[in-house]
Amino acid sequence: MTDRPALSCALAPTADVVAQARLAEQLGYRRVWLTDAPALYGDLWVAMGRIATGTEHIGIGAGVTVPGLRHPMVTASAIASVEELAPGRLIMGLGTGYSALNTLGRKASTWAQTAAYYRQVRALLDGQTVDIDGRACRMMQLPELGARRPIKVPLWLAVSGPKGIATARELAVPGVIWISTPTEHGDWPDSALLRFGTVLDPGEDHTHPRVLEAAGPGYTAMVVHAAWQHSPTAVDHLPGGTKWREQVEQEQPTERRHTIVHEGHIVRLVDRDRDVATAAGPTLLDIGWTGNAASIRDRFTQAADSGVTEVIYIPAGPDIARELTAFASAASFSA
Repeated sequence: MTDRPALSCALAPTADVVAQARLAEQLGYRRVWLTDAPALYGDLWVAMGRIATGTEHIGIGAGVTVPGLRHPMVTASAIASVEELAPGRLIMGLGTGYSALNTLGRKASTWAQTAAYYRQVRALLDGQTVDIDGRACRMMQLPELGARRPIKVPLWLAVSGPKGIATARELAVPGVIWISTPTEHGDWPDSALLRFGTVLDPGEDHTHPRVLEAAGPGYTAMVVHAAWQHSPTAVDHLPGGTKWREQVEQEQPTERRHTIVHEGHIVRLVDRDRDVATAAGPTLLDIGWTGNAASIRDRFTQAADSGVTEVIYIPAGPDIARELTAFASAASFSA
């Protein structure tokens, strides 16, 4: 029988993140992952430092760090600092930065750039001298000024598509993070699946305000925002999509629209997103993991059959505590 995946959660770096992480720790979550999107949330590494000192044993993950945002030395130094605060609890995930860079009007990093960044950070943490932008770089902190090298924090990779999978194999990463059900088991010891949604109480459906606020952010991020990013007119094929696009176009000129489209990305609904999520009707419940407790447990079993070793739940809406508690209970975890 396949082992049941562990349960972790992904939180936005906000003023409430330590309290949310403490609750996750009490509920039995394995890890709390922090999202990295400076235009959307607070700073990833500040939040991770706060969690490191504000919790006792829960794992801490950067989910995921983006190459295009920081020099490799800045990332390596940040990893070392959190590892000093919470030895053995840190994992760093690395990705191409699709959403984080889109909000800055930039394209995601290529897989070649991501692989190069991965190698550079790994080499720095191992105490090596590495060439970065034509210059030799090495972590030079004396023992009393920083963590001793080598720093054995695991570096995972967020993967999607054949190129991402090939890169993960090339780098021989210890773990991967998927945004959709894995297409293959791969050669890595750990395989995490990001999932959003909400546990329905008896009698709830897509017409209930609580369900809309909790499930809506995942729908708008993965369906509406993603379609717009591919081609603005692509949203016209979605229920309420044309009205949503016209609102975006009225609010900002073409060259600035990336500064508003992803507002609240995957965790909160702004008014125009609430309207398009409402227009989705019952389809709102089909995106992500939304359903009663029994259906959530079934999805854990299905995920295990796909090689998933860890489910990373992304709670959304105004009551994160409720979402964390309900999901932990549905997944058969308890305080």
